[in-house]
Order: sequence, then structure tokens, then C-alpha cells
Amino acid sequence: MIPASGTAKGVVVHCHGNAANVTGHVVLVSWLPAAGYHVLMFDYRGYGKSEGRVTRAGTILDAHAALDYARTRPEAAGLPVFLYGQSLGGAVAIVVAADRPEVAAVVAESTFSSHRGIAARHVRRLVHFDWLARLLATISISGGYDPIDVVARLSPRPLFVIAAEHDQICFPELARELYDAAREPKSFWLAPGAEHLAILEEHPRELADRITQFFDQAAGRQARD
Repeated sequence: MIPASGTAKGVVVHCHGNAANVTGHVVLVSWLPAAGYHVLMFDYRGYGKSEGRVTRAGTILDAHAALDYARTRPEAAGLPVFLYGQSLGGAVAIVVAADRPEVAAVVAESTFSSHRGIAARHVRRLVHFDWLARLLATISISGGYDPIDVVARLSPRPLFVIAAEHDQICFPELARELYDAAREPKSFWLAPGAEHLAILEEHPRELADRITQFFDQAAGRQARD
């Protein structure tokens, strides 16, 4: 757990993307402790020093376990708990939060609506027809654990979907599709000019301000409820 600076306002469990391990992702959330949030980072099984084999179901189970652990930490007592997922981690965070009502809010950055959907978009670069790309994605990619199937269950907890305008890995229209399937309260921000997981680099102050304000408002909502 990376401790908050000063008085803590909440705990953020960070679900990282499908690359490397926590050491390569810590910079993306390094600003949160200064904003008043404890941050728990973890590696899914098969990532970094975590044992086991990478599976889609395994990433979900590991995020549940990380959330469980965060809530047992003494510094988390009485504080709201949030999930912040980036890329693959955004999909994981939404699927996990759908079954965990204690999660106060979710931020999903540079993520996608379904595993087959994003696979089809990448296959489309290699074939001429959308229908063929979708067929090949359906054949090669298994279904299940898709955030678009469960995102509506987050309501009445707030969701903030963030997309990068020039993201060629997790295309912004897939993030918008996910946002459209969600229920209120929800927010969407298309970060201009940014590429995949480069929003912090292009818009550091705005990204931090938007997420901090979102978490602060969600904490206030939870306190009122």
C-alpha cells in the first residue's frame, strides 16, 4: 500500500493493463497519494513475481483478492474504497465492481467494451470486411467477463470512463460503447490528442483534477447514503 500524504480521503485499488508489472505502471498513479489517497497496486497471476498462469478468470479473482486485502488494512478503516483500472485493468475493475457493492466508484481509463470487440478491431487491420473480422474474433477469442455485460449493475455508484483520442490499442469508440451501456451516474472524457495510456503525459493536471474531483464527489455521495 502506497500511503496517502497527510489526511487520507480514500483507498484506490489499481488494476493495471496487459503489459509488464506494477513497476511499469506505478508512474501512472504516483500522483494519487499526494491527492490524499492510499493506493494499492498488485500484479495478476502470471505477471511480475506473481505465480501462476495468466487467465481471464484469474485476473478477476486476483482483483477481488486485492480488494479484500485493501479493506483489511488498518489505514483503510472507515474510508471509501475505489477501483481505478487502466486498459485491460479497466475491464477487470468494472467486472469486479459489479459484484462488490462496497466499491464506492470506478474509473476506467483507456479500456474496452468486450474482449471479442477489441480483437475484431485489431483483426480489421488485416482483413477487408468487418463481418470477417468479427467472425475471426469470435472463433479465436472466448467470451465471458466482458465489462459491457455488467456495467449497468454499477448504478447507483458512479462510473468515470476516460478515453484517449488517438488510442490505437483500446480504441476510444469502444470506451464510448461501454459508457453508453452504463447507467447514471456516469461521466465520459475524451482526452484530446492523447495515445494509449499517455493521458497523464499529455494532460497531467486535467487528468488528476478530473479523477480527484470524481473520487471526492463519490465519497460525499457514499457518506450521504
